[in-house]
Amino acid sequence: MACPPESNEPHPASLSEAELLDGCDTWRGRRSGPGGQHRNKVETAVRITHRASGVTAEASERRRQADNHAAAVFRLRVKLALAVRTAWDSPSVLWQERCRGGRIAVNASHHRLPAVLAESLDALVERAGDDGAAAEALDVSRSQLVKFWKRDGAWLAAANRVREGFERGPLR
Repeated sequence: MACPPESNEPHPASLSEAELLDGCDTWRGRRSGPGGQHRNKVETAVRITHRASGVTAEASERRRQADNHAAAVFRLRVKLALAVRTAWDSPSVLWQERCRGGRIAVNASHHRLPAVLAESLDALVERAGDDGAAAEALDVSRSQLVKFWKRDGAWLAAANRVREGFERGPLR
């Protein structure tokens, strides 16, 4: 699901947690499975739905609701980064902080990763699916940008969907 770019609105993946959750519905409940009495009696499962886009993420693998909430928020941010496109014109301060010497430096579990991912895909849209032009606009090498998307199959698939929309071949 790809939403059209919106004018001058920050990407939902880059919002503070409070701002993001203000636009979401949160469900808490029980999940079945291993864990016995604790799992069956305590509402530790969390599902968060972003109202504007309909994107949903959930977590239920931890025993503490707070841990599942944090995991669900991170997963929601990643899914929003992949699904929602916003207008982009130049690298943000966050992007500049995460890119050093033409390399993208962000850990897979870093809380700002979804915002960096969203910005890379927004730049790709603004450059008509041309990964080389997007990399140049982001001040990184093309190989670094493609390598970044290849870190996860869903990220690469999102980049390829953007390219497909501009009738460009897939990245491999």
